[in-house]
Amino acid sequence: MQREKLLLIPGPTPVHPRIIHSLSLPTVSHVSPEFVAEFKEALNNLKKAVFTSEGQPFIIAGAGTLAMEIALLNTVAPEDHVLVLSQGYFGQRMRDILASFNLQGDIIQSEPGRAVTPDEVENKLAENNYAVVVSTHVDTATGACAPIRSYAEICKEYGVLFIVDGVCATGGIEERMDDWGIDVLLTAAQKCFGVPPGLAILVFSPRAMIKRKNMTKIPAYYSDILRWLPVMKDPSKYFSTPCVNEIRAFNEGLRLVMEEGLNQRFRRHAQTARAIRAALADMGLSLFTQETFLADTLSVVLYPPGIKDKDFRQLLAQNGVIVAGGLGELMGKVFRMGHMGNLSPSQVIFALQAVEKTLEALGHKLEKGRAIKRAEQIFSEKIH
Repeated sequence: MQREKLLLIPGPTPVHPRIIHSLSLPTVSHVSPEFVAEFKEALNNLKKAVFTSEGQPFIIAGAGTLAMEIALLNTVAPEDHVLVLSQGYFGQRMRDILASFNLQGDIIQSEPGRAVTPDEVENKLAENNYAVVVSTHVDTATGACAPIRSYAEICKEYGVLFIVDGVCATGGIEERMDDWGIDVLLTAAQKCFGVPPGLAILVFSPRAMIKRKNMTKIPAYYSDILRWLPVMKDPSKYFSTPCVNEIRAFNEGLRLVMEEGLNQRFRRHAQTARAIRAALADMGLSLFTQETFLADTLSVVLYPPGIKDKDFRQLLAQNGVIVAGGLGELMGKVFRMGHMGNLSPSQVIFALQAVEKTLEALGHKLEKGRAIKRAEQIFSEKIH
């Protein structure tokens, strides 16, 4: 067997042994008492993870893109206008989904490496009659983290539904549905929850559920949340066979989240991001994302002169670490390092040592060991 490599792309993320064990258990009936109990536990813990008491969770076989489609099709009527706040690649995908179903949408595209500003949102809402605003929280292409709490306050002022794509944030960066006024929060299993891919995950506020119930029909069957609702209320009911093992693994991932504590988990993600970025700076590397908009879940790192993308990532893989290349216009100019989920300090140090070794082998000048000491120093600080 090939030596296992540390996966530090922006998702999937490294999988904790407890989650792997849960995933590997024999498949049971999707209506068995043991699975129904675990499904209920996962639904309840998902609500806790996004700070909602009244929200309606949905856990459906699929992926983040399906969750995006479900969110839009169940809240956007043919006569509605949607405003998409795009921090990069996945904001554009939201617009593409709308266009695929002949739904009407405008887009505000942020400057590269930045997020759309609250002032831009307010100005646009004042000019036009929008029914729904949708925003990516963290764009995995640009690494930009949007000020979604500010967006939510503006949406509340204008009375529009607010959808948040939390695929690269939920479970790693704070998202308070009830307190902030988020109407739909969508995510996936394979990012901050550290579970293998395979689930589309959403939580709808009571207001969003009312909107769906007031829509006579939508252009969907599998993606219609009203068909799934009886199952989410009582997982012993049937609509379409759930992916039993994946849901059990997701439940175990949520148990890990609850055991760590949400606030502790958010602080750990922030500390890990600080340690990695301080070390990369000591190696002479800089970030694509502007500092104000940095996310705690991934870093988009510019290559220094003379370092080629293919050479760097191939050699880094040989040294035991997998990172992602750039998307779209950033292809070949950056590498993307995910640092979310259940990543440990020892794994981060291993990764940084591999980056240092790789850069040195490719002729990049640095002071060997200095970056590692800086990261270790940050990890030694007590998380507040």
